[in-house]
Amino acid sequence: MDNPFETGHIKNYILLYVSVVVIMVLFFIASTLFHNAETVKKKKFIMDVKNIPHARKADQNINELNSRRFKLMPKGY
Repeated sequence: MDNPFETGHIKNYILLYVSVVVIMVLFFIASTLFHNAETVKKKKFIMDVKNIPHARKADQNINELNSRRFKLMPKGY
């Protein structure tokens, strides 16, 4: 096998490397120029339990269970 440094083939390898890098840079530039970023609306979640019927029912069940199991102290220390 011939040594590419002695036979002059090294410029072909350098040209191949440079062409691959140039193609990568062109694809990067094209993807940034033609990419339209969408604005996403911020979602707002309903935090009021009174408006959600199934949450109100679950909240009542939890309060009933807690009132049976635990007794709170009359005064906090």
